Amino acid sequence: MRKIHLFVLLLMTSLVACGQQKEAEGTDSFVTPSGKKVVFTCIKHASIRINYDGKEIQIDPVTNLPPMTDYTKMPKADYIFVTHEHGDHFDKQAIAALTKAETKLITNARCAEMLGYGTVMANGDNLSLADDIRVEAVPAYNNTPGREKFHPKGRDNGFVITLDGFRIYVAGDTEDVPEMADIKDIDVAFLPCNQPYTMLPEQLVRAARMVNPKVLFPYHYSQTDMNTVVEMMKQSPIDVRIRNYQ
Repeated sequence: MRKIHLFVLLLMTSLVACGQQKEAEGTDSFVTPSGKKVVFTCIKHASIRINYDGKEIQIDPVTNLPPMTDYTKMPKADYIFVTHEHGDHFDKQAIAALTKAETKLITNARCAEMLGYGTVMANGDNLSLADDIRVEAVPAYNNTPGREKFHPKGRDNGFVITLDGFRIYVAGDTEDVPEMADIKDIDVAFLPCNQPYTMLPEQLVRAARMVNPKVLFPYHYSQTDMNTVVEMMKQSPIDVRIRNYQ
């Protein structure tokens, strides 16, 4: 009898532990309107891995930017998005490691030219990748006097990726440009904060208020103190989540 009681106790303890199990560190899970799962994995800086309903999506994969990332150990990508050609976003080695015969790479004209292939999108373009996967290329640029050289208007992309009605905004390298006011109904947004190349914390907060996502991941933030952003956003209904996108 004591053995039975002990077994039951151990079983209940195991079930409670399973019920309290947290997501793996650096991952965040969401559900689309029809119940499909979307999982974001923080890799680093501007590199994001998304798994949607068994599909692998990689955003700006980069190998050698610290910490080193071995993309050969990850599943091959169904879709790779590259916002622009700077070395912390564009890496031929990472792209090659993630590419299989069916992989579709979506990028701007300059990256496609440097690679010799790729589906080119310009600001304002829309593309249907599957019945339940759509993407829009949106402006990403600097507009503060003296910073325009970093990311000139019209060259680079941000992307709005819609997965089964679940809308993701990956801003790329940009400031809080007025076109952000046209980006609507965003579930998850990735906004950069890395002066002088992208946004100051104050600019990121203004951008977040324009886009008004349900969940905000500041990314590309280098040495910027993200506690500043959290403090400025504490009265906002936006769920601000800090992950290691340094």
